Amino acid sequence: MNDRTVVYSTYYNPMEANIIKAKLEDSGFACFLADENVATLNPLYNQAIGGVKLIVFERDVEAINALLAEDNSLAFESSDEIVDEEESAEDKTVCEKCGSTNVGYGMATDKKYSIWATILSFLTLTTPIKANKCHHCYDCGYEF
Repeated sequence: MNDRTVVYSTYYNPMEANIIKAKLEDSGFACFLADENVATLNPLYNQAIGGVKLIVFERDVEAINALLAEDNSLAFESSDEIVDEEESAEDKTVCEKCGSTNVGYGMATDKKYSIWATILSFLTLTTPIKANKCHHCYDCGYEF
């Protein structure tokens, strides 16, 4: 019987490693995480130790590959539906100047700071903290 263990994958985020470990344990695979405590207690050592290592039995590697590939394909299908919903929500905003639907909402570029934020920052000799947000047309550059 082949009871050798191998490092299946490494993760720089201990939470991600625990999620994958939980998926494998729920499916009946024996596995454990190495260097999880070091990475959790001091994240700066993460790169030095090579991340959190997911260790599995060598005999289970092919079945784990199939399981995780199936989970990833399901995740991609559900994320495609989310992207479609976001695109349909973005299509509702139309540029007031050119009528384009290539519009995004974010940090203003022309009138980034209000007059009060500018005056306050001048009096305190700091940079303005609160910035304005607006819709921005990527076709004509108009902000509204």
